[in-house]
This record gives sequence, C-alpha cells and structure tokens, in this order.
Amino acid sequence: MAEGFAKQLLNRTWRIESAGLETHGLNPLAVKIMAEKGIDISHQYSKLIEPTYLSHSDLVVTLCGDARDRCPMTPPTVKRIHWPLPDPASAVGDQEAVLTVFRQVRDQIEKRVAELADQLNR
Repeated sequence: MAEGFAKQLLNRTWRIESAGLETHGLNPLAVKIMAEKGIDISHQYSKLIEPTYLSHSDLVVTLCGDARDRCPMTPPTVKRIHWPLPDPASAVGDQEAVLTVFRQVRDQIEKRVAELADQLNR
C-alpha cells in the first residue's frame, strides 16, 4: 500500500520500491481497499529486501512490527524512518472487521506518505 501511495504522491525523481523480510504474495484485500482510493496495486508483487539495493538508497521506510530491527543494515548515508503500524494481514474476525482494519491502516499509510511527500517534494 505504501508503494502505491508513494508512486502517486512523490514526484518522478524518486525511484519507489517495496520489499519485506518475507514474501507472502499480494494480499487481495490490500488490492481491494487501494482500489477504493483509485490506486491500482494489482501489478505489484511481494519481494524480499535486497541488502545491496538498500545500501544504494537515499531513504528506507520500515512499517509494522519488528521490521525496523530486522531490516538489514544500511550505510550511515541512508536515512531510515520507521512507522510502527499494525500489520493488517494479521487482523482477525469476519470479512467486514478485517476490511475495517485494512482501511484504517491504509488511511494511516496515506497520511504518513503524504506528509513525507510534502517534505521530499520541496
């Protein structure tokens, strides 16, 4: 979801990629709730973090749980930001309850990416 918002809100001088500590495939509920915002993430796919790629990055944003602590080391020149958001994929309950959690997390991500984009696009 963060990749989808970043590609929409950041100017084209930024190369946007997302990856994780594990791959689980694209969550269909994430695709559904991002479509509600007019953003198609159906072409995205789950990728593992590449330490070499990280070392050539300007900025790394980690989301959820222990991602900040488990993310591979980066050189001191790479700025790191952590957004401690809940992982919506771990939500339990009926489909509507789970969708509510996905929407809440989506909206938090949108707000944070928009704030970051305001800073970076200056």
